[in-house]
Amino acid sequence: MRLDKFISQQLEVSRAIAGREIRGRKITINGEVVRDTAYKVLPDDAVEYDGNPLTVQQGPRYFMLNKPQGYVCSTDDPDHPTILYFIEEPAAFKLHAAGRLDIDTTGLVLLTDDGQWSHRITSPRHHLEKTYLVELEQPLDAGLIEKFAAGIQLHNEKDLTKPAQLEILDEKAARLTLSEGRYHQVKRMFAAMGNHVTALHRESIGEIVLDEELGEGEYRELTEAEINSIGLPDELKQRK
Repeated sequence: MRLDKFISQQLEVSRAIAGREIRGRKITINGEVVRDTAYKVLPDDAVEYDGNPLTVQQGPRYFMLNKPQGYVCSTDDPDHPTILYFIEEPAAFKLHAAGRLDIDTTGLVLLTDDGQWSHRITSPRHHLEKTYLVELEQPLDAGLIEKFAAGIQLHNEKDLTKPAQLEILDEKAARLTLSEGRYHQVKRMFAAMGNHVTALHRESIGEIVLDEELGEGEYRELTEAEINSIGLPDELKQRK
């Protein structure tokens, strides 16, 4: 990566300002001042700005976050705090959520800067299962299990939802597994059955399960097994 681009990303400034800082002898690489904005930064370079080390990113990044209520999954929002508030990583602004949750929904969010990887999570063609814990306003009827398995007719939708697995946990709580991601789908499915979702928590995406050790607002890097479980093409797996 060009040095001016690297500094721009690290300091979150424009390329022009980054170039000015480089020419101003603010940047050292491996202990030597570098003033060439086109210098190619390598993964093993030790880059410092005004004596402060900057991390050279090596390859794409993958994290899981236990999202609390009150945060949106976009990278920037004028009205609400975003999940990037919790991410203490260099150039965190480059990360995006691979499958968003509503502001009032909690649980597993995956963040990455790998667009191909996140596409396999969000693309309807891959039918990746997602599991939610659902709390309801009204008692659940056992007959809903067959109805969800057969598909639900949502308001203003032409096609039935794909078969979903409903497990009733107690009178007003259930676990629901979907293989698609329509707009507000879980809430709309229960609304179509005359019930109202009072709390929604995502437990898993595919084989990636929310780490029980993560408190609300906490995150960790994904393991190699978790990353590869999404089903990357072979050429991408070989880069991990």
